[in-house]
Amino acid sequence: MTRPKSPDGTHIQSVHANAPDAWQSTRAETALATQFVTDKDDYLAPGPHEIGRQTGANERELFVSCAPELALQQQFEHVRSEFIAVHDIGTHSSRKLLAGLAAASARVVQKLVIRRQGYGTALATLEFLELPGADGTTLRMYSTEADADTAARLGLARTLLAFSRLGVIMVGELPGHSIATALRPFHEAMTTDAWPNRQLLLLPLVSGSTLATQGADMARGTRVDVRTAPVVTRPSDAWEYIQGSWGRMIDPAAKPAAPRRTPDPLAMRPMPAVPKADTASPAKSVLQRYVDQVCALTGVVSCCVFDVGSGLELAHAGTRPAAVDLALHGKALLAAMSASSRTLGLGHSLPEAAITLGSHHLLLRAVPGHPALALHAALDRTSANLTLARLQVQRLDALLGAAA
Repeated sequence: MTRPKSPDGTHIQSVHANAPDAWQSTRAETALATQFVTDKDDYLAPGPHEIGRQTGANERELFVSCAPELALQQQFEHVRSEFIAVHDIGTHSSRKLLAGLAAASARVVQKLVIRRQGYGTALATLEFLELPGADGTTLRMYSTEADADTAARLGLARTLLAFSRLGVIMVGELPGHSIATALRPFHEAMTTDAWPNRQLLLLPLVSGSTLATQGADMARGTRVDVRTAPVVTRPSDAWEYIQGSWGRMIDPAAKPAAPRRTPDPLAMRPMPAVPKADTASPAKSVLQRYVDQVCALTGVVSCCVFDVGSGLELAHAGTRPAAVDLALHGKALLAAMSASSRTLGLGHSLPEAAITLGSHHLLLRAVPGHPALALHAALDRTSANLTLARLQVQRLDALLGAAA
């Protein structure tokens, strides 16, 4: 019997059956590279209170075949983990809070990347932090400020707040009607059975806010306990109120049925500052004052000034859509309208548009005195009069002219 030959004609040395060590490394590599999951539950819940698979030191991946918010809801319903969700309205403080807590607890902010199954396309990225508990366990805190498109961001924020044990909403400097508009989708969801959360904490970041009244209105007709904290001027204050709310929730005298994971108090050493809105703060730029005035108009929920050529946002006020979305889509709309105008022989000047959508209006126009800049504003259709809003925005042109 001849020995088998390799493609180059040399004999292949046989390995005796009594020499298992020769294949040990190969078996180990194969076991790591090829793993079959036969149980759906094993795939959905790889570990207790875990969402997604660990793919790096500080990153997890969740592959989905549906919308990110629906997939995340399915995970929460299956795993039933307890966590805190922090949402922003008119501010970007939730991620700063995570970063400060991470530094104070000597931990690292982690990411959950939600990808399209079969393609691997990233649909959304969420940041979270695992806080150390007194009994050696951890409590996860999510920021709802997802890297995703507008619809996915809103859906993920709603899902995270709905399934959190404690939902926290941090509210920045905004007119009352803008805050009410931003809170409305959550209030509508809170009136349904699809909102298991029973504790919501509102944290105003500026004084003179009507948030307490709006919080009371938000709780009306629901089973959710909505509390409004005093004005928060430092991230350490925010953490103190969050930790206090969590401590009251898990009081054994109230409900001793299930053990709760309690985060240890943290010394807020390197916490980032939360900007105050007071008269001593530096004067805002002309463009920022301009968008602030536009956002204060009845029905305006978000607006930004952007560079028409690059699509770069230069000043923003309001909630959602975010500045980057208003700028990029505003640039695309202007480019399409300008191309149509040139094709039809109707001129080359920057167009102006007022667009009515299902629940919103869009207002798009050049910024007077700044030929390379444009304003893109989103208005709530239920509270805004588009014709009146256009006239009011035109009157604000004087603000730019006076500063020129």
